[in-house]
Amino acid sequence: MIAILDYGLGNIKAFANIYRELNVPFTIATDRDTLLAADRIILPGVGHFDHAMQRLNGSGMRDALDEAVMGQRKPVLGVCVGMQMLARSSEEGGESGLGWIDGAVARIRFPSGTGRGLLPHMGWSSISVSSDVQLLQGLDEALGFYFLHSYRFICDDPTDVIAMADYATPFHCAVRRGNVYGVQFHPEKSHHNGVRLLKNFAEA
Repeated sequence: MIAILDYGLGNIKAFANIYRELNVPFTIATDRDTLLAADRIILPGVGHFDHAMQRLNGSGMRDALDEAVMGQRKPVLGVCVGMQMLARSSEEGGESGLGWIDGAVARIRFPSGTGRGLLPHMGWSSISVSSDVQLLQGLDEALGFYFLHSYRFICDDPTDVIAMADYATPFHCAVRRGNVYGVQFHPEKSHHNGVRLLKNFAEA
């Protein structure tokens, strides 16, 4: 059973629709008991880092999430801002992140002399997979995924990086440490690749 964590942010219905089409059992978790009963967890997120952390901390599920992921070692997939929340902190605000993967979140900056690029990074971008983890198996890397973000995750340990993308500069677009996974892109908006990734997570 996959729990899609509903703390007031993220494309909950889109994830639910994909898992319904795949006939993968899922639930939408709005309380700690539902969350702790699940085998795997999706942590969605959109918008501002501080707002997302404040919503999660105020949801009544933060302690249960820590217990499920860090205590019981259940697989978790952070998506977009949900991935950024896995870090220690973000330049976007002053709240502490979950700190499950060593790293911090910084604003996308364009190299000097290249002109001023547009933010957010919005649209489809190819990816380069650098790991054989099951989450990223069977994907069309050239087609890539749909992105919408102005900030990027910077891992302290390069072995935690499982895929890269490029906008302004190359950046870490997918990360993994043990049972903790994160993707900067939106699989729920990425058609075949997104469906395959979410199916992979259900089977990882």
